Amino acid sequence: MSETFNTTLPDFKICEQARRSRDARFDGLFFTAVTSTRIYCRPVCPAPSPKSQNIRYYTSAAAAEAAGFRPCLRCRPELAPGNAIWQRGEHVVARALKLIDAGFLADHSLEELAARVTIGARQLRRLFVEHLGAPPMDVHTTRRLLFAKQLLTETAMPVTEVALASGFGSLRRFNAAFAQANRIQPRELRRHPRATIGDALVLRLGYRPPYDFEAILAFLRGRSLPGVEWVDEQSYMRVCGPADAPGWLRLSAWPNGEHALKLELHSPQPAQLLPIVTRLRRMFDLDADPQVITATLGIGGVLKPMLRKRPGLRLPGGWDGFEVAVRAVLGQQVSVAAARTLATRIVHRYGKPLAVPMAPGLDRLFPTPAQLVDADLREIGVTTARAATIRGIASALLDGRVDFRAEQSLEEFVERWVALPGIGEWTAHYMAMRALSHPDAFPAADLILRRVAAGNAPELSTRALKELAEAWRPWRAYAVMHLWRAAGDVAPATAAKKKASTR
Repeated sequence: MSETFNTTLPDFKICEQARRSRDARFDGLFFTAVTSTRIYCRPVCPAPSPKSQNIRYYTSAAAAEAAGFRPCLRCRPELAPGNAIWQRGEHVVARALKLIDAGFLADHSLEELAARVTIGARQLRRLFVEHLGAPPMDVHTTRRLLFAKQLLTETAMPVTEVALASGFGSLRRFNAAFAQANRIQPRELRRHPRATIGDALVLRLGYRPPYDFEAILAFLRGRSLPGVEWVDEQSYMRVCGPADAPGWLRLSAWPNGEHALKLELHSPQPAQLLPIVTRLRRMFDLDADPQVITATLGIGGVLKPMLRKRPGLRLPGGWDGFEVAVRAVLGQQVSVAAARTLATRIVHRYGKPLAVPMAPGLDRLFPTPAQLVDADLREIGVTTARAATIRGIASALLDGRVDFRAEQSLEEFVERWVALPGIGEWTAHYMAMRALSHPDAFPAADLILRRVAAGNAPELSTRALKELAEAWRPWRAYAVMHLWRAAGDVAPATAAKKKASTR
């Protein structure tokens, strides 16, 4: 992938028009700061529009806070979608941001972060200021404080638990940091609570429209693993958390047409909240920018009818990397339904049952690499070759030969995984799509992709499809989703019978 990393603000006139029209397509792509009030807002803020001479635009919330502005209590910048350009590129800043999102700076220094992305700490700081308007530690702190603000506003969690959930080991440090950023003490934000009454902790996860939630649910429903997860027409449910203190979650559309999903968490551990939210945002692709993706994929015309039909199609991720890897191996050269059957057998034979079921249909955890490294999967119908591949994956993960580090490049990931017996490029790219949510992963050997991309002509060769897809970089994984979906829309009965490399 190219090292291009354009995080400049949109043209001033575009920012002005988006702010005045409250255009949700620009939500999270920039922030509006008002010099007369020293408050910064999302472009969708419902407050009366300030005068243009009092407006400053910033590329990130961290940049606005670094300039001395505090977050708006009305439009709540903590609900803005992220910017996928920053989070998914392979520029050094994007790679560092992935680590920050994974919580790296909670336990490591700036120097260690810089070392992970093979750059000096001073240079990394300079690049962050250049592209994001704030150094790495400020970005990390703003992320934690905005999440704390959401928890204080939307839940009834005690302030001590909010501090822990947002990554602060000390309540005193949390109170000081929150007061400095918001000009208000955490407890004062509770004077007008908006928390809902009930057993679940409820949070909203914003996205940038259009967003095809039904399509993601349909994709996940055909691959769901009974016992571990449950997907119906309206929601996704799953067991989550550690084995000794599990909980469960439900994700559904936010009512009243708001551009957000509703997350309901049952029995969550405070320290797990931010990692769960981060994982779900990646899994459900909530930070994508449909305008940018569509503009690129429309080049050449092959995908234009598909883009018009499903403008909000997103990239469905997976909850856990090892789970995705096992599923990918089981799916080699068999149907989606057959792979799901085998994966379900693995879950029920080797998955850890919960002492108390979390909810109807949620009663166990997916097995870990340690549980499958010596398992004889042939007993449940897995072929000898694929059983050996799954054991090899488990062993390689345990000894560190492969991993699912968020900051690694697509090329590095594929190169390391195809070195394992039984893992080809199709499987490695599929895992990159689902486990890393890499936007440019592209399993070009897939038969369905080659047939649909050819239109009415004979199916393309793998090489020809790769050449065609060059124009779709860096969003080739979204092209995969459109082509797969088009195949299902045209002839679902025929597609189900094909014994090609299926998703």
